[in-house]
Amino acid sequence: MTISEREAARRAAAGEALCAATVRALTGDAALHYSGARLCRNMRPLPLHAPHLQTLPPPADPLHTLRGAADGAALRLRHSDAALHRRRLPDAPLERLLFELLEQLRCETFIPRGMPGVAANLRERFEAWSRAMHATGVADSHVGLLLYTVAQMSWSRLTGYPVVEDTEGLIEATRMAIAPRIGSALAGMRRTRTDQAAFAAYALALAADIAGLIRAAGGESEESDHKDDEDEKGVRNAFSLFLDFDEQEDDGITLAHSGDSRVLKASEQGYRVFTQRYDRELYAGTLVRRALLTEFRERLDERIVAQAINVPRLARALQAALAVPQRDGWSFGEEQGRIDGRRLAQLVSSPAERRLFRLEKHTLIAESMVSFLIDCSGSMKAQIDAVAMIVDVLSRALDAAGVTNEILGFTTGAWNGGRARTDWLARGKPRFPGRLNEVSHLIFKDAITSWRRARTDIASLFKADLFREGVDGEAVEWACERLRTRSANRRLLIVISDGSPMDAATHQVNDEHYLDHHLRDVVAQQQLRGDVEVMGLGVGLDLSPYYRHSLALDLTSLPDMTMLARLVDWIGSGGRRSGS
Repeated sequence: MTISEREAARRAAAGEALCAATVRALTGDAALHYSGARLCRNMRPLPLHAPHLQTLPPPADPLHTLRGAADGAALRLRHSDAALHRRRLPDAPLERLLFELLEQLRCETFIPRGMPGVAANLRERFEAWSRAMHATGVADSHVGLLLYTVAQMSWSRLTGYPVVEDTEGLIEATRMAIAPRIGSALAGMRRTRTDQAAFAAYALALAADIAGLIRAAGGESEESDHKDDEDEKGVRNAFSLFLDFDEQEDDGITLAHSGDSRVLKASEQGYRVFTQRYDRELYAGTLVRRALLTEFRERLDERIVAQAINVPRLARALQAALAVPQRDGWSFGEEQGRIDGRRLAQLVSSPAERRLFRLEKHTLIAESMVSFLIDCSGSMKAQIDAVAMIVDVLSRALDAAGVTNEILGFTTGAWNGGRARTDWLARGKPRFPGRLNEVSHLIFKDAITSWRRARTDIASLFKADLFREGVDGEAVEWACERLRTRSANRRLLIVISDGSPMDAATHQVNDEHYLDHHLRDVVAQQQLRGDVEVMGLGVGLDLSPYYRHSLALDLTSLPDMTMLARLVDWIGSGGRRSGS
């Protein structure tokens, strides 16, 4: 990465931090932050309620337009009753698009007193979006021009600004044609903008009227039906610009699918393994040529540098979060506490003397151990850049905080059962053999090796052919047993995965839920023992069906300081805070 690219990345991060601070100040919600030019709460993207709120990271969109989108999102959170809005939200896509836009424009009229910059940002953002829509040719079709004109008229009526000058001539004829139909609704929205329920009635009427116009125009001739349907769909998609109002606030992450295994339930022996003959425990760094490992390490370092990660700050936060108070002797000569018997003579000689007490001293000591267990199944290959950054930075910060840690992984030695399945076939294919593959447990960094010495081996996460299938339950048991061999006041296992356990051969000869049922059983057993805290970190997936304490991450963009700081907070709390 060049110096100019690094500087651009730094400026983009600073811009997002500024936007996040603005949103938090306007809403009072400390959980809000930005990631990849997208507003998030506890690392979950919030839905975009209007097309003009969609932005791209700088330099694609300059900072002042990002500020406008941030201000608009903050005002929506502050001034819109989400429950009331959902009750009134129409089902039809066109009406829904317009209703969302109108509610967003209503919220943007509530400019905080003494903040003229907010008004300027909002105007600049809407006008920039309007010019972009015109440039893309969205308004060239009948449907596009009608939707664009309605957006301009509604914005102008509610805010008092004139329509965007660049497209005033383009929309004039359409504006004059529809003004008699929607003029009353526009006036009603202006009058009732402080009453969301009353405003919604006028907004719904306008949305239904415009959607009716579009459908009526599409039904004028049978010959044009198909073309107009495609036109409507294409314009709606372009107009919405990735608008995801179908998602509710916490539904941006898919829930992991899990179920009960009839084979496992019926088995008197419980979970079975056909053979452990080919199972292996390997140091991942030994599987990669040193020269290639060095290249992988340079690649990882470049990504971390570009994200401007403050490792010492993370280390301090981890030390505070994981530290446990330990007795560290006594403090003598105190004015309160327990009486110090050695100073009783001093009381006789100096009755006014008050420093006759002693207090226990406590020191915060991070006598904890954290283990990261990475799912190295095939689907994780696409996310490994972000995952490698997370575990590498957190391992380094944990080392700096004095917390023992290790980085582990799990995969299989082959696809489709490998040699274990070959043995099963040779034995006549006995029914319900249990797990039927070669398990490989990987060590990227062990507990006794410092991050500095293991940093090159950690980069072996980039070795593509490590990623095959995954037997999660056995891996969790293995990682927990490794944790128990270390003396620590607190042991945490963080499983990083993007899906349910998957091994094709095992599923084919048992049933599809054999492995995920076993994973649930293993996690429940570990929780009962209570000496290891097992937490699930889902990559684009909510792992709560498996892990009581879980967090889902959107890693469509590389992790930044905000995401890592929230991860540290989540780890320190044992996954018990918001987002778990």
